[in-house]
Amino acid sequence: MSACPQRQDAGSGRLRLGEPMARHTSWRVGGPAERFYRPADQQDLLHFLRHFAIPPVAWVGMGSNLLVRDGGIRGTVVCLANTLDTLECRSDGLVLAGAGVSAVKLAHFLAKHGLAGGEFLAGIPGTLGGCLAMNAGAHGGDTWGLVEWVDLLFPDGRLERRERAYFQVGYRSVLGQEDACFVAAGLRLQQGDPLEVMARLRAWQERRAATQPLEWPSCGSVFRNPPADHAARLIEAAGLKGLRMGDAEISQQHANFIINRNQARAAEIEALVSEVQQAVQMRFGVWLETEMRIMGEAADV
Repeated sequence: MSACPQRQDAGSGRLRLGEPMARHTSWRVGGPAERFYRPADQQDLLHFLRHFAIPPVAWVGMGSNLLVRDGGIRGTVVCLANTLDTLECRSDGLVLAGAGVSAVKLAHFLAKHGLAGGEFLAGIPGTLGGCLAMNAGAHGGDTWGLVEWVDLLFPDGRLERRERAYFQVGYRSVLGQEDACFVAAGLRLQQGDPLEVMARLRAWQERRAATQPLEWPSCGSVFRNPPADHAARLIEAAGLKGLRMGDAEISQQHANFIINRNQARAAEIEALVSEVQQAVQMRFGVWLETEMRIMGEAADV
């Protein structure tokens, strides 16, 4: 697979061939995407999917919950970060949000409008689309607790609106999306005092900065918390803090973070994930499920 980016015209968006995915993941690792497209808007995206996309089609946002293997991704990667990011607060209280808007930006928008319940989004380093796909949450709140409906875009260009009740939603789990991408959502929140909402938001951001290794590339929390426990506690109790494979390291500050110390490869991160799972399973009889997605192919040895 070519690693030399080339631009091609395929609408008003930008299509690049052989685009390094390390530029588009928060871990700063990943081989090239065969075709990488960033649409100008939703209509441009529809046009691209109907006329130019080569399957399989993979959807990404800010790449904050994603490990792309060193061999890269076949087919077409569509990136919604920095596009499809509109926000509107309607007179009936419903918030219309594009899937490409960052969770942090959405949290501040809600707080400024005195809408309570979305403050936890300020601690999630991804897009609304990614939050919807995995039911991201923090501080006792989760994304789908805010959802009234979503718009889905399928790889064939078909657009469909589905109500919240259509989906089976659980802890870091959503069923009903099929092979489609979330492109927008209608969110319903409770009215609150703007100053109090903003104070809670800022307090949670400060706590995140104090407890997480934000100075190093990472994907955020790697593992889901098992029932009635915390993945970080189990990893630390297994004596795994600071364990390294190449430049991939289990953070000394927060054991549920794997950081890229310099020039880590995706294979090293994936091997470290496997080592943690096996060690915790052997010590405590608990298999840690990952929160992040793994995409692409291993590099040729």
